[in-house]
Amino acid sequence: MNIFLLVSVILLTETFAGAVCEALNVTVIPMPTAKCSEGENVTLECHISQKRRSTSLITVRWLFSLSPGEEDSLMVKMNKFGEVQYYGNYSLQIHRQRLQLLREAGGLVYKLLLLNVRQSDQGYYICKVQEVGKHKNKWTAWSNGTATTILKVISPTTSNVPTSRKKAGEIWKLFEDLYLCSVLVCSFGIICVLLFTLIIICQTLFNRRRSKAARC
Repeated sequence: MNIFLLVSVILLTETFAGAVCEALNVTVIPMPTAKCSEGENVTLECHISQKRRSTSLITVRWLFSLSPGEEDSLMVKMNKFGEVQYYGNYSLQIHRQRLQLLREAGGLVYKLLLLNVRQSDQGYYICKVQEVGKHKNKWTAWSNGTATTILKVISPTTSNVPTSRKKAGEIWKLFEDLYLCSVLVCSFGIICVLLFTLIIICQTLFNRRRSKAARC
């Protein structure tokens, strides 16, 4: 009787443990922020450290949100069989051409490629990973993991602001140098005029004394 109870407890424990969904270590690179200029391409990588079971399969979803408080929008999904599916507005051809989901490193790295990035692409990108496997002929989730990064898109006008300020500073410095040169030139001219005037006065006084001496 005791052996029967022990076997029953072991079977129930294994069944319960198989049904529990554990946490999966997921990381998005770059993190916590990715930056790119408008019109460029950017790659967001979703890394999975290690699967819980060697025979399990991975399902990956990339979601987008403008801000933390807004509802996440499902962009693209790669199911356990490696099939890529697009959702919502991202299923339109115009958006699908700019969006790619690739699997690498034996199914432990999932790259989201955004081509010709626009200002509207700026926001939060969430990678949700689910590890699934068959349990009693049914697909069961063994573990889940989520990671988020922020994409910041730099517009051309924003990126040119420092350069414009730098050019303005250089022009102002040039004016300062010209002003200094003008002051020096004017000062030198004034000194020359004063010296010339002094020479004329001295010459006049010398001539007068000479004239008086000749009369005497």
